[in-house]
Amino acid sequence: MQAASKNSLSTLVNHQVRLAARPVGLPHLDNWQFTTEPVAEPPQGGMLVKNLMLSLDPAMRGWMNEGRSYIAPVGIGEVMRAGGVGRVIASSNSRWPVGTYLSGMLGVQQYSVFDDRSIPRSALAPIDPQLAPLSSWLNALGMPGMTGYFGLLEVGLPKAGETVVVSGAAGAVGQMVGQVAKIMGCHAVGIAGGADKCQFVVNDLGFDACIDYKADSVRDGLKEHCPDGVDIYFDNVGGEILDIVLTRINMKARIVICGAISQYNNTTPVRGPANYLSLLVHRARMEGIVVFDWADKFPAAVREIAGWMQEGRLRSREHILEGGIAQFPEALNMLFSGQNFGKLVLRVGDE
Repeated sequence: MQAASKNSLSTLVNHQVRLAARPVGLPHLDNWQFTTEPVAEPPQGGMLVKNLMLSLDPAMRGWMNEGRSYIAPVGIGEVMRAGGVGRVIASSNSRWPVGTYLSGMLGVQQYSVFDDRSIPRSALAPIDPQLAPLSSWLNALGMPGMTGYFGLLEVGLPKAGETVVVSGAAGAVGQMVGQVAKIMGCHAVGIAGGADKCQFVVNDLGFDACIDYKADSVRDGLKEHCPDGVDIYFDNVGGEILDIVLTRINMKARIVICGAISQYNNTTPVRGPANYLSLLVHRARMEGIVVFDWADKFPAAVREIAGWMQEGRLRSREHILEGGIAQFPEALNMLFSGQNFGKLVLRVGDE
């Protein structure tokens, strides 16, 4: 066993957040159970990770629901699923020596123990904090970045000169979509909530325009900023905005369905697109994406995105919250009120 001794491990306590009940609508405190347990020595071939930052993502709301999906729901009583970054502090696995920084499914807890079977199931990957800050590995170089990158390039199939519209443009995925669209030579228009976010999207991220759905008419904004129509719409919100964009699509348009944050906490059935016949009229395509479908290509994507960041062509903005594990329930709900500005990250440990 490398590094931490059995005696030092025995003094560590793991604070965790578990799913106590499946929420109806917005999650509340009674949906969560706070637990503590001693930190266990990792088994032979395993390792112990100290978690440093956790990624808070809209997809987490879907993981709390029972029912068929692209991934099994979090079980009642289980530690809440969450991606994160951490550092190996004890190991008997030569592939993961002590001191290694990594990203993967760590859960909402301070420490994560892995055996040789759970390591591959947890999508763990070594990361280099010298290449980019740890928080960037949960944003541009993490799952949100991969989602925007592959969703746009592999499903949206952008061509130079086309118009790309993305909702949730100031969020983690939206940031990536718009910036990659510009790198590909497209006209990029964002939709975001609030003047500050729209200014950030245009002035910092380099979008051509941004529509403030809280203050302005999305329909009028699309007419103004997409005079030649919409070739690619990358949808992160669903609902009314999806319907409005469908009235502006061009022939052979591509609509990438990434998420529907406006619908996640509904207590009534999810609202589907009323204007779907526009797909028929314009011979357009609407396709859903799940980032894990491109997992084998992540390393190459990380190299390309990191190169763009080093060249100053792409930025990664994170909204980092302090307060540790206890802050998780309140922090998660910030996603659904639009309080976060950039990728939402919760710091749960110190290096």
